[in-house]
Amino acid sequence: MDVERLSSNIARMVELGGKALAAYLKPRETGSHPADSPDGVADVAKTLGHVAEFWLKDPQRAIVAQSEVATRYMDLWAKSLKAMAGEPVEPAARPDPRDARFKDPQWEKNPFFDFLKQFYLVTTDLAEKFVTEAELDEHLKHKASFYAKQIANALSPSNFVVTNPELLRETISSNAENLVRGMKMFAEDVERGGGDLRIRQSDDSQFAVGRNLAMTPGKVVYENDLIQLIQYEPTTKAVGKVPLVIVPPWINKFYILDLTQEKSFIKWAVDQGLTVFVVSWVNPDQRHAHKSFDDYMLEGPLAAFRVAGEITGEEKVHAIGYCVGGTLLAVSLAYMAAKGIDNVQTATFFTTQVDFTYAGDLKVFVDEEQIQSLEKRMAQTGYLEGKQMANAFNMLRSNDLIWSYFVNNYMKGKQPMPFDLLYWNADSPRMPAANHSFYLRHCYLQNDLSTGRMKVAGERLDLKKVKVPVYNLAAREDHIAPARSVFLGSQSFGGPVEYVVAGSGHIAGVVNPPAKKKYQHWTGGKPEGAFEDWIARAEEHPGSWWPHWREWVRSHDGEEVEARRIGSNAYPPIEDAPGRYVKVKD
Repeated sequence: MDVERLSSNIARMVELGGKALAAYLKPRETGSHPADSPDGVADVAKTLGHVAEFWLKDPQRAIVAQSEVATRYMDLWAKSLKAMAGEPVEPAARPDPRDARFKDPQWEKNPFFDFLKQFYLVTTDLAEKFVTEAELDEHLKHKASFYAKQIANALSPSNFVVTNPELLRETISSNAENLVRGMKMFAEDVERGGGDLRIRQSDDSQFAVGRNLAMTPGKVVYENDLIQLIQYEPTTKAVGKVPLVIVPPWINKFYILDLTQEKSFIKWAVDQGLTVFVVSWVNPDQRHAHKSFDDYMLEGPLAAFRVAGEITGEEKVHAIGYCVGGTLLAVSLAYMAAKGIDNVQTATFFTTQVDFTYAGDLKVFVDEEQIQSLEKRMAQTGYLEGKQMANAFNMLRSNDLIWSYFVNNYMKGKQPMPFDLLYWNADSPRMPAANHSFYLRHCYLQNDLSTGRMKVAGERLDLKKVKVPVYNLAAREDHIAPARSVFLGSQSFGGPVEYVVAGSGHIAGVVNPPAKKKYQHWTGGKPEGAFEDWIARAEEHPGSWWPHWREWVRSHDGEEVEARRIGSNAYPPIEDAPGRYVKVKD
């Protein structure tokens, strides 16, 4: 160790820490940063306080809890002493084999780090046990479990230099140069986040929309306040008679379906002989604050279906909706059924919920108190910043999407690798206040769509009146739209439903090109009965579900016509794909 270099690096690190602090304070002092709300911290404290109250208010129950804690820690201490003495002993706790945080050999070989690891695992196990066994309201217990997990992930010894053997070695061997590099990136990321830490998950310098992402050739053929509609150039001489319109989520940008050419579902669909149109949502600002859920339906899918039909001369379209874009598609179909509008041939849903009974960990963020708090914050600007929604999604897998990058970037001082999917993940658009409030309240909180209580544009919606054939894709490891939730939602429609489960999660399960030969998919007939029974009898197929979907579409549209030119006299091309809207940053 070079003491002089170490001292110099520590001084440099402190200097950079000052820059990070300045980047944090500047927007708050100038008033350009919305007022920090204490509501989130207060809700965590209040929720976990209910768990503590349950265990402490009954003296007998408190004694049982204290005894459990004492027994587990005494067992850990006794076993650790034996291990330090060289005796073979079964550890008091073992990490999950898939847990990458404790892969360094020193977590087992070094008695100090082994004790730290086991102490952490015993503590988190106790916390989970006390939450699970507390007799609380289910939503309250769900929140408590989620918050306890987030705290546990944040306090892992793997996140700190002096308690992580790998970080300690790196710091000593480099005389803390890793921490200097890390603090430099930390300051940059606070400044880049406008006073909030925006953890970089990818080397963003390697990507740009329109340069090496969203490169499938096409033109914007229509636009309004909320969408641009892109039509893509055909690559086959003949195409399916019925055009395809894709409705992506408005909380993300459409190019998740058009990343690199090798991963692009849009390019693949074009190459499969489909006339493809894609909705590109605006990145809203104050001007869109009062744009309602009604507006998003009328100016989004319904406008896109109408224009695509007029350009191609067809009465009907195949429709795809992804995530909340799929929820909006289901709303649109129910609205059209109520109005007697029949211009959709088939509907495909990618990891979409229409019934929110089993909506997973995102329900933690949705109760009346939290929605009111969020509405007050959105009232300040007229929208919810995209980074807030991105943070919520990242928290669903915080070890993978937050803390692994925190350690890599700021502790090891390493630039993350370029990764197109994570670049897209960080490129989150804003959400207008009126629309987002409606969505949270009427979908997540009240579950109005599947129960027939939702009213949109003056019509009460009934999904049972939706008779079009449905292809409903779930992902087995989806944390955002759990496969069980999608399965239950399948039973809300009134027509035939093909339920398919893809391997992997919310994104990788969908973006799974056949050439990659990754992940499998399952088919199993009608989505009836219990989800567990359907999964147990489902047939597993190797590789992507994309070809299976294409054959399903073909079974409902076997006729072909000559490939169409882009646009029409009524809808001349406006600009090249991917258009302006998608390039606007948060």
